[in-house]
Amino acid sequence: MARYSRLREIRRMDPAKDYERIHRLITQYEFPWDYRQGLGVAFLRDYGVPRISELLDRTQEFERAGQKRYDDTLLFGYELVRDGFDSERGRATARHLNRIHGRYRIPNEDFLYVLATTVVGPVRWINRFGWRRLCPEEVQAIALVGRRTGEMMGIEGSPDTYAGFEELLTAYERTMFAYAPANRRVAHATLRVMADWYPRPLRPMAVRMTLALLDEPLLRALGFPEQPAWARTAAERAVRARSRAVALMPARPDRMPVRPRARSYPLGWTLDDLGPHWAAGRPLEPLPGECGFSARAAEPDSAGRSHEPGRRRPARRYSPD
Repeated sequence: MARYSRLREIRRMDPAKDYERIHRLITQYEFPWDYRQGLGVAFLRDYGVPRISELLDRTQEFERAGQKRYDDTLLFGYELVRDGFDSERGRATARHLNRIHGRYRIPNEDFLYVLATTVVGPVRWINRFGWRRLCPEEVQAIALVGRRTGEMMGIEGSPDTYAGFEELLTAYERTMFAYAPANRRVAHATLRVMADWYPRPLRPMAVRMTLALLDEPLLRALGFPEQPAWARTAAERAVRARSRAVALMPARPDRMPVRPRARSYPLGWTLDDLGPHWAAGRPLEPLPGECGFSARAAEPDSAGRSHEPGRRRPARRYSPD
């Protein structure tokens, strides 16, 4: 395929109707690596808010099982959209995600902010470091995926435009960004997970390069010093060199989408694998506006199967293939 063939295809689409299809093209074909990097920065932005980081710090999820916590966050996003938000799989994922969050008293504005980081983070990263900038249709599709995610999670006031998400994020950070010891502890645990992806001799440099790509307000809130100019320059040049190389490659074939390769689940995963161990003991609730939902029918039976009312589904292990 020609390098810009999918861009031409996307520009012919209507984001209001085709946002899920556009999102899959972005995340599985056009910018899979860049999109994940943008989400990684989004995770770190969440920790710049003491109210959020202190909750995460109390759970000790990142300290005890940081790689699993990181993988689960990515996999929840993947499972929500893999077959479409309104698919059986998408709805089951949203219910499971909601029952995990239902254990905690989280203000709606915090939910909105975390949602905004998952929209703004990838867009900013791709437009800064991607092999090309996102077109307006792609930006709007990412925003609409964010809005639909918010609707399924019962989050009130989700914007329906990227500009709305960016404005929400900026206003929230202006008020809520502040240093707290919990910020640094959770950020440090996450950076340790990321560093472990590299050979031991390269880990200190990997962490330094990651920090060098973060903005000064975020570094201050996390309790890390601003990185020296040489580190910022080296990190940006390295990422942009990769993007220039990617731009010279042909487009990824349709038969070769990029899918998650979760280190925590080398043999694949089931929906019940995702999240903390206690989640399965909490009740499932219907999604906002969902009618005819039976929590008992949606729970896995003794053979490990999960089924919707009136239907039996064979046991299935989700995997990248």
